[in-house]
Amino acid sequence: MTVVPSGRTRPNVWRSLLTRVLFVVTLPVLLVAGWWLASDGSTDVYWPPLRTILRTFPDVWTGDRLRADLVPSVLRLLGGYAVAAVAGILLGVVIGSYRRVRAFCEPVLEFLRAVPPPVLVPVIMLFAGIGDTMKIVVIASGCLWPVLLNTVEGVRAVDSVMAETARSYGVTGAARLRHVVLRAASPQIFAGLRQALSVGIILMVISEMFAASNGLGFTIVQFQRGFAIPDMWTGIIVLGLLGLLLSVVFQFVERRVLGWYHGFRDSSRRSP
Repeated sequence: MTVVPSGRTRPNVWRSLLTRVLFVVTLPVLLVAGWWLASDGSTDVYWPPLRTILRTFPDVWTGDRLRADLVPSVLRLLGGYAVAAVAGILLGVVIGSYRRVRAFCEPVLEFLRAVPPPVLVPVIMLFAGIGDTMKIVVIASGCLWPVLLNTVEGVRAVDSVMAETARSYGVTGAARLRHVVLRAASPQIFAGLRQALSVGIILMVISEMFAASNGLGFTIVQFQRGFAIPDMWTGIIVLGLLGLLLSVVFQFVERRVLGWYHGFRDSSRRSP
């Protein structure tokens, strides 16, 4: 067994960490620098200089505004996303497990999937009102399909040898669902959850543009209608930062839950 001196390992760790940080931040820094230079001399009211937007940012997004607009938006997004995740996984497991159920549901699923969720906003308003329920239903109606369809495909792709082996060892019922079906389908399920996250952010903004009194979508529209263009741009930046934060949290959770999958994939790549 070869022992690596600790003094030689530590610089490699720091070098690897520094390389990773540079790899992550280089493109955002270049884009911000390009935006700053491209807009620096702008006199267009709709395209203000980036320095003006950044100077406006702390005046607009105070603690009171974050509580009044950002928090309700995030709660609606998480509510609709959670409903879609639970419903999509449950329905996906049922549909993916039974060939006849899948054949029976497939035409309806294809029809409903083809209908853009923003089109349903006026319809949902008719039976759900204009409150938070409507916004959560709109978000859930759009996030459902990536989760559902990816779960169906993940369950369908469960290895038949593994399923038969589990059955021969008496692993049935809830244990089979938990340790065989959901575990094998989990990479596909997380792919659907990742797609649904971006869909949810889009629908959160759209739903708040209709008959809302708070939220990021409502605030950005109010800034636009009041010709507060720098303020409007700050709202767009907040939306981007929110999406980035949620993506980082999602990747962290995914790495923890699918640690076995990523380890298996890394070892497969290293093997000759």
